[in-house]
Amino acid sequence: MHHFDLIIFISTCTVILMTVLIRWLYARNTRIRNQLQMNFIFNNITHELLTPLTIISASVEKLREEHPDSRHDLELMDLNIQRSVRLLQQILETSKIQAGGLKILVSQGDVMQYIKETARSLEPLMMRKHLTFTINCKPESMMGWLDTDKMDKIIFNLLSNAAKFTPEGGFVTLNVTTNNHFDRVIIQVKDTGVGIPKDKMKHLFTRFYDGDYRSNLTFGTGLGLALTRELTFNMGGTITCESAEGQGTTFTLEIPINKDSFAPSQIDEQHQLQIPIPEASIADLPQAESLTEDTVPEAGASASRVLIVEDNIELLRLMKRLLQHRYHVLTANDGREALQLIQTNKIDIVVSDVMMPEMDGYQLTDHIKHNEIYSHLPIILLTAKTTEDDQQKALLTGADGYITKPFKIRDLQLRIDNLIANRQRIHTESPIVEETPADDMNPDDREFLERAVQCVHKNLSDSDYDREAFAADMGTSVSTLYNRLRELTGKSMANFIRDIRIQEACKIAKNEHNTRVSDIAYRVGFRDAKYFATAFKRITGKQPKEYFAELREES
Repeated sequence: MHHFDLIIFISTCTVILMTVLIRWLYARNTRIRNQLQMNFIFNNITHELLTPLTIISASVEKLREEHPDSRHDLELMDLNIQRSVRLLQQILETSKIQAGGLKILVSQGDVMQYIKETARSLEPLMMRKHLTFTINCKPESMMGWLDTDKMDKIIFNLLSNAAKFTPEGGFVTLNVTTNNHFDRVIIQVKDTGVGIPKDKMKHLFTRFYDGDYRSNLTFGTGLGLALTRELTFNMGGTITCESAEGQGTTFTLEIPINKDSFAPSQIDEQHQLQIPIPEASIADLPQAESLTEDTVPEAGASASRVLIVEDNIELLRLMKRLLQHRYHVLTANDGREALQLIQTNKIDIVVSDVMMPEMDGYQLTDHIKHNEIYSHLPIILLTAKTTEDDQQKALLTGADGYITKPFKIRDLQLRIDNLIANRQRIHTESPIVEETPADDMNPDDREFLERAVQCVHKNLSDSDYDREAFAADMGTSVSTLYNRLRELTGKSMANFIRDIRIQEACKIAKNEHNTRVSDIAYRVGFRDAKYFATAFKRITGKQPKEYFAELREES
């Protein structure tokens, strides 16, 4: 009987334990399933939000031109749009980590030089805040294995965070050292900012923590630091923080750089670290420097005007020195500064780096190509990224050329000259001539182009007549109409409509001598006379009043 009771007791305990285990497994699986569902929803929502933000940003840029009196408010809107985009991109990265989709891929190279040159790309940000920025690397050179994509994000988050919360005139220091075995790199970012209260330190790396301990200066979500910690952990590293209110904050990271610390699938044997050293970006530097000797005259008055956009100050100065004998060179440290120069100067072509803080090359290209006044500007993008996907992204954004670093300055000159020559040829042949089918044009193409011109003429005075309405009248999609017009005329939909409007304005001015420029502008669909004058001068090189006077004299 005793034996029988023991069996019953053991069986009962087993059933209880199995029940508890099953419930625990069910609860665990439920949590995992819910987390996966949340990650899926998070990713989809984030992707969906990025698209309208891009459209809003382009609309803000257009409004900035049409309503210059509201420029300050619109710039503030655009700044917050870009902040939102960066936040959403960080959310995507964080969700990828949670879902286990983040992959580490290290390659070999000079780790110290890479970190140093990557950090130097944030010098413009420090200069705008009037901060003293110092970089110390001991030793100055050391070989190791590093995931450059993850390291870029870590460096950017830590240094931009330090700059954000350090008052003007303060100090930001980056110290990079190694341990006794030379198998780990130790990165220390130190600032003289506002510091962090002790009771807030435990929330420092919490996602979406509102960062109220620094709210007297700016807002924050804590997502950048949370992402930095998780990227560091995924690379097998550690991160700590020390801070004192009113004195500053120091972040210290230790990251393995020896090959044995990574799995075979995480090691890229085919490629070396691409160190962003300015001189290394130009492959034919010795030969190119000979072009800028004192015996070579500076660019003449008729030389083309080239805008170079690069956040690395040394590379920016180097490129200007190498090109200024051939072109009139303007420079900008990021996309936002470039847009301001484009709005206030006559530019023939833009040469821009891709990876920049504030506004990168892709965003700059998108802004330019979605602006009716500046969409004609040719753009060449420079980047260290060499994959086919990167090149496709650049071309889909609207770039006219794509050159990988290191590049030859002679190749860049050739690309600049060809693009400018093509644009000048189009301008010379037909600056504002109404689209008329050629005699040898395919009948279907002829009918299509004639119908497109008629659609614009029917809606000439409607200032709201846009790409969507144009495509609807043509009975086709926006993308199809865009591609067809590009093929037949070399123009975008917006430029096609604009050129016909301006052509009609010229006809009115020629036949009605006493009509004011503002009245002509309204009759051909320009709501703002100033915007009409700006667009007109961009195309013809003359103000409407001057151009119309010449037409009347000829008639």
